[in-house]
Amino acid sequence: MNPQHRNDRMLSVDDLRGLISSGEIDTVVLAFTDMQGRLQGKLCHAEFFIESVLDHGAEGCNYLLAVDTEMNTVDGYAMTSWEAGYGDMRFDMDLETIRLMPHNPGQVMIQCDLTDTAGNPIPMSPRSMLKKQLERAREMGYQMLTGTELEFCVYNTTYEDAWRSGYRDLEPANQYNVDYNILGSQRVEPLLREIRNSMYRAGMTVESAKGECNFGQHEIAFRYDDGLVTADNHVVYKLSSKQIAHQQGKSVTFMAKPNQREGSSCHIHMSLRGLDGSTVFWDDAKGRRTETYDRFIAGVLHGMKEMTLFYAPNINSYKRFAKGSFAPTSVAWGMDNRSCAIRLVGEGPAARMENRLPGGDVNPYLALAAMLACGLDGIENERELEPMTEGNAYESGAPVVPRTMSQARDLLDRSELARRVFGDSVVDHYVHYADDEMETFYSEVTDWELRRGFERL
Repeated sequence: MNPQHRNDRMLSVDDLRGLISSGEIDTVVLAFTDMQGRLQGKLCHAEFFIESVLDHGAEGCNYLLAVDTEMNTVDGYAMTSWEAGYGDMRFDMDLETIRLMPHNPGQVMIQCDLTDTAGNPIPMSPRSMLKKQLERAREMGYQMLTGTELEFCVYNTTYEDAWRSGYRDLEPANQYNVDYNILGSQRVEPLLREIRNSMYRAGMTVESAKGECNFGQHEIAFRYDDGLVTADNHVVYKLSSKQIAHQQGKSVTFMAKPNQREGSSCHIHMSLRGLDGSTVFWDDAKGRRTETYDRFIAGVLHGMKEMTLFYAPNINSYKRFAKGSFAPTSVAWGMDNRSCAIRLVGEGPAARMENRLPGGDVNPYLALAAMLACGLDGIENERELEPMTEGNAYESGAPVVPRTMSQARDLLDRSELARRVFGDSVVDHYVHYADDEMETFYSEVTDWELRRGFERL
């Protein structure tokens, strides 16, 4: 029995069989999302996929959830090690995610969950973490709707040339601030247009593109959807944008802070609906927020510092948090106030909260799981919403978000909330990830150190 389509541009198993039989599809990409938010997996020959993989599945080494960004195997993870023999995990295909990859002719992609060889979900898999919180919401009578606004910087420099130059003297696609500037967007339109149209054909609902503040910085917006759909689309869009840029002799980066100018954000909009689609966050009769909404906001704020590692997962992430930068520094909420970490917008069915903490480097599954977990905790524990921040939150005296990965790591490690909603094994796994990232970073000699110290110290 074929799963229900997410929309009419996604493929069923029967559609896929037909496209393979006709020769239009020759490659099936099996992909899962790793800790860093990257798609990893295998490219299967289409005929082999139909004959051997579709009914029997595929496997990969479990070190793929225990490597650093350089793909080095890292000691100290409980789930995998040399002592345990680095065994396999299974790619459990989600057949609702079969999509064309239009910029790569002849390819489709299927996204996967990760299970052990007995078929049990691996709890520290980002997709498993989000699915667990979505199920928790359903048990409480809610479904989550969310959208991620992902910014990136475009360079007229290939990835290969950027690597060879040590990422110095890159040529941005725009030489000045093009925030909302039509001319600035149109100058990069051959790339933006191809990304928009390819992602539409890949099953996403594309809204618009706009310029941003940093040189060559842009954003493409997609319509909100169910939480799992949004996260799945997010990682496919991120990978595809890089591939399309490469095809056009350009490069894009989703680093939170690629240079000294404005960083790239990933603002997350979120609301709850009843399982029947009814509005949860707004009382039409009273024309105001519901008590449930206030408690959800209070929960997200209450857990924000403890969950920051899931919103800001890299050393570079924390360099984005600066006063007056449109990236938040204060754990505060306000009505349509972009200086706050939580910004409330909309009324009626459109009432929603915007989490402005995550950057462009965020793993969407982890961020959505953390945000939903905290909001549901606020509802369950009837947390009281603190007074709204008016005016400049940067100068409000509100509690501040962690400014370093070390601070965020310690807060997550000590978090009773995180351990209760995710489990000790999951929290310990990501704390170890942070430990390895920091150890690697602090052992490097940087350009900054050489410039300041080579001659003058």
